[in-house]
Amino acid sequence: MANTKYGDVAGRFRNGVELFAGVPYASPPIGDLRFAAPAPLESWEGVRDTKRFSPASPQLPGEGLTDRFPVIWDEDCLYLNVVTPASDEKKRPVYVWIHGGAYRRGQGGVAWYDGTSFASRGDVVVVTINYRLGAFGFTELGKHFGEKFSSSGLNGFLDQIAALQWVKENIASFGGDPDQVTVGGESAGAFSVANLLASPLAKGLFHRAIAQSGAASHIHEPDAGADIASELLKALGNPTSEEILDLPAIEILEAQEALIEKWGFAARGVQPFYPVWGHEALPEAPIDLINNGSASDIPLLIGTNEDEMSLYGFTDLDERTLFRYVERIVENPKEVIDSYRKRVGDDSGWLACAIGSDWVFRIPAIRLAETREKHDGNTWMYLFSWDSRAFEGRFGSAHSLELPFTFNTLERAGVDIFIGEGELPTHVAEAMHDAWISFIRDGNPSTAVLGEWPTYTTENRAVMEINDLCDLLIDPQSEERSLWDGVR
Repeated sequence: MANTKYGDVAGRFRNGVELFAGVPYASPPIGDLRFAAPAPLESWEGVRDTKRFSPASPQLPGEGLTDRFPVIWDEDCLYLNVVTPASDEKKRPVYVWIHGGAYRRGQGGVAWYDGTSFASRGDVVVVTINYRLGAFGFTELGKHFGEKFSSSGLNGFLDQIAALQWVKENIASFGGDPDQVTVGGESAGAFSVANLLASPLAKGLFHRAIAQSGAASHIHEPDAGADIASELLKALGNPTSEEILDLPAIEILEAQEALIEKWGFAARGVQPFYPVWGHEALPEAPIDLINNGSASDIPLLIGTNEDEMSLYGFTDLDERTLFRYVERIVENPKEVIDSYRKRVGDDSGWLACAIGSDWVFRIPAIRLAETREKHDGNTWMYLFSWDSRAFEGRFGSAHSLELPFTFNTLERAGVDIFIGEGELPTHVAEAMHDAWISFIRDGNPSTAVLGEWPTYTTENRAVMEINDLCDLLIDPQSEERSLWDGVR
């Protein structure tokens, strides 16, 4: 049992820790609130049952390894989950996790994000959240429908801030310390972490940050956001501001997916229905706000996986498709490809994967670290390079593969599909997991196993490689990194 400012909640014991699942943190975003900023939660009488996970935000299944199965969803989706060693008065560090999924899929109640090991091994309270996705969370309708819709390009982000506010106000009842909050996320969750670092509305709500495979470069400018909204409205038959509040959610989802398929990825890997800056929560582009010193006092742990783009089939690309991809993003494609050949070899698929992984993930992470250094911000960087044994060796260290390592959930359902057959790499998971615990607890990821892990600077460019044998690298892949100077 725990008490929140809105009422009492009853959780359950599971695997030696306490779980409170499906705890509301804002009013249901339905009816007139469909495209509005999150509204304060109303109190309830008695004890609310919080033993089962809530539905996810509205979403349709995709075609990838991580999103091809339908999930139970509902527009009433603003719930979070708490895993704690005990709902007592002890003040433990808190880890708030924001899931990925390209801002259109995912949920907090996923087995890979089970916080049990953080709680039992690290004495950490873990909070995982749902937030509005896709068109419901990130459609810039303000220019079309006026002030009532002014936050609609960032509502999913405002949901994340509302969840952090709930943590600040209530986590002490769950054995957590509201003054020791680390916010973390992967992919779109990591983009969200960077946005939180930039946002004036998030100041004071967290004290450390972890960004796995994501930085501050994936966001829409206001005009682009308004253009996407125009296309969505056209696909929906140009509804009025009143009519769009009554449209069936499935119609909006289907129009959203059709528009994403039509537009595909823009040059910088940003899909329709990503966040749109221009609201008070993000008055400028996040990287510009961070460049002006926002959150420079917040320690940041950031990194990428060596073969991010293999998740999206890049290792199967032929030579012709490789060249077409690279010429879309740089003016000197042959020079770039030839430079990567020195390390990667002549396999066109692995070349595409290496170049794409740098373009979309590694270089933006480096740019964020460099930007923070201007204001003496402490940033630690990692490179996850453990190779999966699955898919005939063509998966490598793919996007998302690090997740069950950081959460120490290698034995959860579905992980075996990603890592392949053979002995579980438990020692790698424990090394990575313990570094995360150290950072969450003390603001530094150094551990006895990894040794001293220095901050990343332009002078040392120190990167901790996470693999069967972990090692501190100094300016890894430096020639390839230099190719992107002035480009990315």
